[in-house]
Amino acid sequence: MIVLTMIGAALAAVLGPMEQEAVNDHLAGFPDSNTMAHSLRPVVLCLICFLPAVGGLYYGFVRSLDRYLIREFLASFLLCFLALYAIYTLLDLTNHVGDFKDADNGSALMARYYAILFPIAFVLLAPFSLLLALLYCLGKLSRSQEIVSMIQTGRGVIRLILPLACVGVIASLICLGFNYQWAPWAEGYKDAIIEQAQEGSSSQARNVVYHNEKERRQWFIGSFPYDFNKGEPLQNVVIRTFTKEGHPKMRLQAKSASWNRDRTYWVFEGVEIQHLDRRLFENGPLMPEYEIPEGSVSFQKWTEPPWQIIRPGLDAVNLGVPDLYSWLQANRDESWANKRRFLTQWHYRWAQPGICLALVLLAAPLGIVFTRRGAAGGIALAVFLCAGMMFTTTVFLALGESGYLPPIWAAWGTNILATCLALVLIQSRLVGRPIYQTLKKLLPF
Repeated sequence: MIVLTMIGAALAAVLGPMEQEAVNDHLAGFPDSNTMAHSLRPVVLCLICFLPAVGGLYYGFVRSLDRYLIREFLASFLLCFLALYAIYTLLDLTNHVGDFKDADNGSALMARYYAILFPIAFVLLAPFSLLLALLYCLGKLSRSQEIVSMIQTGRGVIRLILPLACVGVIASLICLGFNYQWAPWAEGYKDAIIEQAQEGSSSQARNVVYHNEKERRQWFIGSFPYDFNKGEPLQNVVIRTFTKEGHPKMRLQAKSASWNRDRTYWVFEGVEIQHLDRRLFENGPLMPEYEIPEGSVSFQKWTEPPWQIIRPGLDAVNLGVPDLYSWLQANRDESWANKRRFLTQWHYRWAQPGICLALVLLAAPLGIVFTRRGAAGGIALAVFLCAGMMFTTTVFLALGESGYLPPIWAAWGTNILATCLALVLIQSRLVGRPIYQTLKKLLPF
């Protein structure tokens, strides 16, 4: 435990200040974000660093038989996770090695890419690693009659599952910490790194449409660079203005647009302007007048900041809890905003880590075997149920984002079903009823 605490403290000392700097940079670019939610990011990251030490503290207080179960389970989990992570990384590297090879700074981009890929991989692979590890661990102990020996000492099935469930709780907390910011953020940022390797530049959003009803302006942004809050210009900008009656007034097209943060105005480069409110003929059709100014063009009264314009182009899947909360707050009164998608993803950030604990509870009764049948049937059922959970998660999220289910039920529905099924299977194991007979009764055919 002391070693784990020292390692956690060292990681927190390195990662905490780096994350605080990232928070300050984000709040400078998005000053309307929720400050409290983003200020918690360094705290959450430091807590993740100390979670293994918390697990070590629990390991130090339990009895020797619990320690034996935890050691066997953790050894199997590490083996399964490293194997799945290696396969995941190799498959990803096979798809993108050509992009990194052709890039100017390919080695640096590759190192950054696979550094930010770990939170995504852990959140994705940890539930399956727990499932496989628990089935392997309990199956091995069942074959060697160690499970029967443990029960003969007076321990029940619930008491056997308890230390394994605690490991699932620790894994769930780590996934919850990564889901707070780094896993969803990395999901979008890794695509930006690949784009930078392919094209030499990266974008945070593309083809963004923003409509300012109050000022009667409509923005079309071809590309939002990732560092636009540091002064990087927006690319391929088209702006249309309208009269009070809703008729077209002007169309401005520019190769780039930069926001002057100090004086709060826009500067456009490579501008072509079409004036649509001037009639060259008194009774004729509306004819545009073209204007191609030399040099840059600035508009002092256009006060829409870039962080306000980019919000419609942000993908909810790539936003962490602070950004989702900030988006929902900023757009709670907007009629055009699809709030269901963002609200469903916000609830899912909290619900998804619970899959780790649910799978542990689901796999434990399937891995414990008292008969000579072996664990093959339990493994097959566990794989089948895991595939069903993946399917129901996708369906529930789609129903929540489309409005057919309340967002909170769409996010937590899979967890609730998995937990209820796990409790039924545990009860069947307690009374000695075969698992397959219990599942047969639950199936409608």
